[in-house]
Amino acid sequence: MKQFQTSKAIQRLPDQFFATMIDKLNLYKNRGYDTLNLGQGNPDQPTPSHIVQSLKEAAENPDFHKYPPFHGYEFFKEAVAEFYKREYDVDIDPETEVAIMPGSKTGLVELSQCFLDPGDVALVPDPGYPDYWSGIEMVGAEMKSMPLREENGFLPDYAEIDEESWEKAKLMFLNYPNNPTGAMADADFFAETIQEAEKNDVCVVHDFAYGAIGFDGNKPLSFMQFEGAKNVGVEVYTMSKTYNMAGWRVAFAVGNPSVIQALEVIQDHYFCSIFGGLQKASATALLSSQECVTELAETYEKRRDLLVSGLEEAGYHVAPCQGSFFTWLQVPEGYTSQGFADDLLETTGLFVAPGIGFGTYGEGYVRIGLNNSEEALRDAVKRFKAFKQK
Repeated sequence: MKQFQTSKAIQRLPDQFFATMIDKLNLYKNRGYDTLNLGQGNPDQPTPSHIVQSLKEAAENPDFHKYPPFHGYEFFKEAVAEFYKREYDVDIDPETEVAIMPGSKTGLVELSQCFLDPGDVALVPDPGYPDYWSGIEMVGAEMKSMPLREENGFLPDYAEIDEESWEKAKLMFLNYPNNPTGAMADADFFAETIQEAEKNDVCVVHDFAYGAIGFDGNKPLSFMQFEGAKNVGVEVYTMSKTYNMAGWRVAFAVGNPSVIQALEVIQDHYFCSIFGGLQKASATALLSSQECVTELAETYEKRRDLLVSGLEEAGYHVAPCQGSFFTWLQVPEGYTSQGFADDLLETTGLFVAPGIGFGTYGEGYVRIGLNNSEEALRDAVKRFKAFKQK
């Protein structure tokens, strides 16, 4: 069969880390291993029933059977603005400061396509969400890693970024609560970020995917809460984690109007927005009682407490987990992150994500998700203990 040559953009793309991980897990499942998936960040709880009911009712509306408006329905954008005012006391103009997207992953890739050219630089957290890399590679731009070290609370040190990189930088990706480390950012950090972005003319993209999941009584801070944030960037929010809607593929960006406009322009060429019923159900989620969100965060906190206490009792070191639904475990001495993950899977059936998959500075750690029941996590702790004693 004839083999067609792909574009250079496709050839530049890195292997999709999560797809490769799942292929490996399935290989062991097919071999008959008693596997437990702790590596994937896939919410295990169902979407709240009132949101599902809203979709059912919306699906009966013939107006939603037509093409939706290219830039999304006004009612959804207005719901986003009301959500930000209620949750963060931030004023958002629904007409010019909200972009609707089919999942935040899509928007994060598109932002690189909107603002980067070959030779430009994107400042990327290391370790960080691997799909930040995809859009950057697609356009032939360069990445400058911002190391996230445990001794610095997994926050980047802007003093480490050299002058040439600042001059070439057009985008900066941030993500708090953080995937994969579980760290949170404070007000001082966001204020410093805005100052550096202003000084160096860099657009900040804050990935707020885990914005609803904070622990120990601490609510995660929105980048948009801080003076000047809207002037220097946007925040990307997904329905996936807050409302267990990962499979629904609904997200939005808020912030700087020029960035929002660019997102809407590129999406005019990729999509005709998303199904109106999904937008209606998402608006219901944002505007209804948030009790389900509070309960979800409490569930993850209980799971964190169970898992971390068990792992530390077994002699492992787990980095402080302040939010998200991930924990960041330091691998035992003598192991690489990939070697530990492979040995753990082969020996115990536990599947974790090696830190090297999130960047160079992820080496020495593995990511463990909280997307399993307390019973399953107790089983995981037993297996970790058995591995430590072997």
